[in-house]
Amino acid sequence: MSENTMTEKELSEVLQVRRDKLKALQEAGNNPYEITKFDFTHYSKDVIDSFEDGQEITVKIAGRLMSKRVMGKASFAHVRDAKGLIQLYVRRDDIGVDEYMAFKQMDIGDIVGVEGFVFRTQTGEVSVHVQKIQMLSKSLLPLPEKFHGLKDVDTRYRQREVDLIVNPDVAEVFHKRSQILKEIRNYLDSKGFLEVDTPILVPLEIGASARPFKTHHNTLDMDMYLRIETELYLKRLIVGGLNRVYEVGRIFRNEGMDTKHNPEFTTIELYQAYTDFEGMMDLVEELYTILAKKICGSTKITYQGKEIDMGSWERLTMVEAVKKYSGCDYNDWKTDEDARACAKEKHVPVPENATKGTVLVELFDAFVEENLIQPTFIYDYPVENSPLAKRKPNDPAFTERFEYFINATEFGNAFSELNDPIDQKQRFEKQVAQKLAEEPNSNAQVDYDFVTALEYGMPPTGGLGFGVDRLVMLLTDSASIRDVLLFPTMKPLD
Repeated sequence: MSENTMTEKELSEVLQVRRDKLKALQEAGNNPYEITKFDFTHYSKDVIDSFEDGQEITVKIAGRLMSKRVMGKASFAHVRDAKGLIQLYVRRDDIGVDEYMAFKQMDIGDIVGVEGFVFRTQTGEVSVHVQKIQMLSKSLLPLPEKFHGLKDVDTRYRQREVDLIVNPDVAEVFHKRSQILKEIRNYLDSKGFLEVDTPILVPLEIGASARPFKTHHNTLDMDMYLRIETELYLKRLIVGGLNRVYEVGRIFRNEGMDTKHNPEFTTIELYQAYTDFEGMMDLVEELYTILAKKICGSTKITYQGKEIDMGSWERLTMVEAVKKYSGCDYNDWKTDEDARACAKEKHVPVPENATKGTVLVELFDAFVEENLIQPTFIYDYPVENSPLAKRKPNDPAFTERFEYFINATEFGNAFSELNDPIDQKQRFEKQVAQKLAEEPNSNAQVDYDFVTALEYGMPPTGGLGFGVDRLVMLLTDSASIRDVLLFPTMKPLD
């Protein structure tokens, strides 16, 4: 229930007092909500960092009143603005009796504008000696926990605005998120990539395993879906001659939630003509090294107590990785039965008809991923695991694909993109048939428009997709995806 629908009886004493104060201001002709602007001249941090004793500086600062200590004819207070917190010294003899009484009536959380000169107190704190103070907006709700901070995690995510007020360090994560996106764009733009936008509302539910959100377009009288990827439209642009494209795209998947997954999230997908998955590997290594230096000041970062060197990447085929961490050697398996026997020896369950490639992936999941703490590329995936990737010309049992892992978590996925329209059509049709067999009520369809685009000819292309949110988690040492989304999806309280 909103504040406006509550009865007077339901309002607590604190809430009623604040409304009474607002009413008194309005009746006196001082309605704070009618104020349209305040021309501040300085931010708190800039004043504190630049002030030198002996200077005579007059400043105007606007922000939220965070503390107030009234001592007769003089008071101290703190105001928080976009860059930090600064102390105010307010004297009755400086601002006048009526203005001082109005100041004393202000509540923690009110938005104020102040004008005064900068000085240093006897304790050494840079402060503003106030000559004028004005309420710019009235806070009708008290800040939580008697203004000492909001610690309940669930409430912090639901009321991010309050979290930002009382936990100012939280804002640093989102400043860094913005900086990360800026640096990614700068890097890709410098490499000749073009940033583009592709449709979010799409007409087809494709055969991919991710479950989409469904809606209906009234004018066209057709069902539509929120996209689960940006891949196919971007590849059509490669066909069209835009040889290097990328999109910072919001993606929507109607699936579960945990510390690494949110139903809507941000990815970057990019495609580069005339290169392959190894070209994408070089790009990832260079980009992530640059980001670590720009955002964290060093290639060596700390994530959840672990030191990770973003400037040092290991490259292993899946066969090499499985042999290294499980002792099983794919090259020793002559038959699928040999592979299944190896899995049984290692106590890894696999289907009765599992192929060598299927067993390899199961062993990877069981033994390898948990060990990939330092940045690692795993490449040459078996075709069973990568049905839409281009096969390796010299070994068709494997595909030209890699994923990269940091802190035992997959961060991105890349391919030498399939550009054979006949093969692509067959794989799409097989994928859709499989999904319909598993989910008979699914509306999955083949995107024949994309197949038609490929028939015009797509050059050899390297493609890469990675999650922005996980990257921000890594570079800000955040444990949950909800810590790096301003407004994560939450279950309703009722």
